Amino acid sequence: MKAVVIHAAQDLRLEDRASEGPGQGEVQIKLAAGGICGSDLHYFNHGGFGAIKLKEPMILGHEVAGHITKLGLGVEGFAVGQLVGISPSRPCYNCKFCREGMLNQCLNMRFYGSAMRFPHIQGAFREMLVADAKQCVAADGLSAGEAAMAEPLAVTLHATRRAGEMVGKAILVTGCGPIGLLSILAARRAGADLIVATDISDFTLNLARKMGADLAFNTSTAPDALEKYKAGKGSFDVLYECSGAQVALVSAIAAMRPGSTLLQLGLGGEMTLPMMAITAKELSLKGSFRFHGEYATAVSLMQKSLIDVKPLITHTVSLREFQQGFELASDRSQALKVQIAFG
Repeated sequence: MKAVVIHAAQDLRLEDRASEGPGQGEVQIKLAAGGICGSDLHYFNHGGFGAIKLKEPMILGHEVAGHITKLGLGVEGFAVGQLVGISPSRPCYNCKFCREGMLNQCLNMRFYGSAMRFPHIQGAFREMLVADAKQCVAADGLSAGEAAMAEPLAVTLHATRRAGEMVGKAILVTGCGPIGLLSILAARRAGADLIVATDISDFTLNLARKMGADLAFNTSTAPDALEKYKAGKGSFDVLYECSGAQVALVSAIAAMRPGSTLLQLGLGGEMTLPMMAITAKELSLKGSFRFHGEYATAVSLMQKSLIDVKPLITHTVSLREFQQGFELASDRSQALKVQIAFG
């Protein structure tokens, strides 16, 4: 089978890998769609991000969906030919954090396409994939492209859960890539009233408006756009910081009202924060890392037509066009979510 393998920054190859049959409790899946994620782009453009660096060739990809081709022993509830979304989250279920219900913090997590551990955890951009049946969620009624979007949607559902009560709240979203736009959808579904989005790309800001943002500002051409929200100690109840840029977070803090919540989703490296302002306003700074149970919820919300992710899928390329797909996904002036069609 063919797989998309990263060797170093800008060194991405389509290589042959051996395919496997399913063991007990596993299913074999013919991949149909895979979305190129921001972390995939970090490996492609920079060979890693922050302290996480490639040390060996690694198959990329973790936003995937496909059709079951074989069932392993003991697998029930699935059928050959069925479309499934495949959660890349594979905790051990035995470490102290798993036993405490913090599955996304598993000490032995095997998350597809991650160089956080060595040997690296190989990813899912391959024509055939063997997965644990418990990773799979039936995606009947969805397209393969929609099912593959369950992973980034789950990221924002997890963040929204960490934010707490959302009904009637004023929300600020900084960074309108896929996670930022999905945060708009998740916050609105959770009952948010006012949603304001910022970015430096008119292309993504136009999509933010289509996704339901009440207002969207380009802070490169209108750097003072948030000034009116900073009056009277601030206006927003919840921040989804999705850019990973220190300047976006620091600027947003001035627009947050006392007692509000800052959700950090963007991963852009270490930041220096205005701790006096955070302390004086009694702000709650919360990290939000991956997800677990929210994956099935993401699939369900799409199946019920309560969240529509289709407008976010701006481009689809064939497996042979993988290099073009990664280059396209790196250009936020024309692409948002680029997916690879595997068959």
